[in-house]
Amino acid sequence: MQKKMKELTPQEAFNKAAACCSRMECCPADIQKKLERWGLDAEARKETIDRLYAERFIDEERYSRSFAHDKLRYNQWGRIKIAQSLRLKGIPETACRAALDALDEQEYNECLRKLLRNKSRQIKAESEYERNGKLIRFALSHGFEMSLITRCLHVEEKDYT
Repeated sequence: MQKKMKELTPQEAFNKAAACCSRMECCPADIQKKLERWGLDAEARKETIDRLYAERFIDEERYSRSFAHDKLRYNQWGRIKIAQSLRLKGIPETACRAALDALDEQEYNECLRKLLRNKSRQIKAESEYERNGKLIRFALSHGFEMSLITRCLHVEEKDYT
């Protein structure tokens, strides 16, 4: 049986949401879900989110830059997967594009190379063709672009000889 929460006043909800936003970057969709869970009606949710924007607790561009940086560094996600996740969170295309453009190109390429190198050690394949196919599928599932994957695989092949 779930314990029923006491309904919050709009001011209490704002304070609680502001504290949440102070601890970590949050997108409007995350805050919207929390406000719904706390039992706020639609009007109070809108007012709370508007106030969070006004006081800069929520900033979609700042959130998307932070999200993209963390997903690349800690989850080894490529631009395609990061963009898709941001769109699912309702982040505008302009903020998505700015976040993806802000990623360090050298770090991005090195992340893919490291991912391919580590996966290559684990793959059992009968031919180079089969090995490359598995590596390509793996990198695509992480959201990296096909042109970059093939470029990195070509460089990796030169490294082995």
